[in-house]
Amino acid sequence: MNGLSFTVPLWVWAAVTLVIAVMLAVDLIAHRDNHVIGFKEAAVWSAVWIAIGLAFGLVLLLWQGGEASSTYYAGYLIEKALSIDNVFVFALVFSFFAVPDAYQHKVLFWGVIGALAFRLVFIFVGAELLQLFFWTAYLFGAFLIWTGYKMAVSKDAEVHPERNPVVRLVKKIVPTDTRYHGGLFFTKISGRRVATLLFVALVAIEATDLIFAVDSVAAVLAITTNTFIVWTANAFAVLGLRSLYFCLAGLLRRFTYLHYGLAVLLAFAGVKLILSETPVGKLPIPLTLGVIVVTITVSIGWSLIATRGQDGDAAPPADSPAPDGAEPAPATRHPAN
Repeated sequence: MNGLSFTVPLWVWAAVTLVIAVMLAVDLIAHRDNHVIGFKEAAVWSAVWIAIGLAFGLVLLLWQGGEASSTYYAGYLIEKALSIDNVFVFALVFSFFAVPDAYQHKVLFWGVIGALAFRLVFIFVGAELLQLFFWTAYLFGAFLIWTGYKMAVSKDAEVHPERNPVVRLVKKIVPTDTRYHGGLFFTKISGRRVATLLFVALVAIEATDLIFAVDSVAAVLAITTNTFIVWTANAFAVLGLRSLYFCLAGLLRRFTYLHYGLAVLLAFAGVKLILSETPVGKLPIPLTLGVIVVTITVSIGWSLIATRGQDGDAAPPADSPAPDGAEPAPATRHPAN
């Protein structure tokens, strides 16, 4: 694997963390009124997040040179590609719980904060294991190959949020009212504090992202074990996840073959990780970047060409029933329209 190593002063970690916190605060303030996010607004914010993520690679180029920068871009691109699969599952969760459009951004905002926390833990634990025990590279590599295989053959597998053990546990231990109460996660009913259906939807988002975090962190660790690069690549890619959802939610049905591309990327990362502990050694970063770019471009281009003329709107019908007797979502336009 890429054992790229350079000293990162504590103040740099603090500065990057502060930048991430400020961006989260700006995003929260910009969307504090729980309005429905349209495609144009989401596209502008997506462009902002992507520009910031790409700009950080230039900072690394000036600070640590081309190898650090290209390694970051490889990690950023693979995480960004895998996040598209997150978007598809988020759309299914929102559809199942009939989450009103105006509150979806709030759920995703807090979901992203949880995603960043999960990834930070996985990054340091995973990197430490790979550094201390060389054989864990084989385990991680096999896991990524297996995940890629499962993604390729289980495209039509259904997601059942109500069967998620975390969601079921929360509903057992936390008093829950199966209705929406505006944008509140908790409310009081007859003097008793209870969780709302919006909170249950948030838990479902967090639980599903926990699974994605394992895959994506392992994929980036296959490129490098430098925790600073892995963390920043994950963080800057995940920060734009909310806007990406509102940009792509209406096009998801057109990404027919994207899962094959993501499966190839996961399998490639697994093979790369295994080879790093063999006489072959680490694959060059330019090759890794080339494989990522070509795979993403071909899978998305193939999907869009194959589905020309199809309606990409994946929104559920406005009168679809909410689960467990919840109040149905109001008839609002889809965010991506």
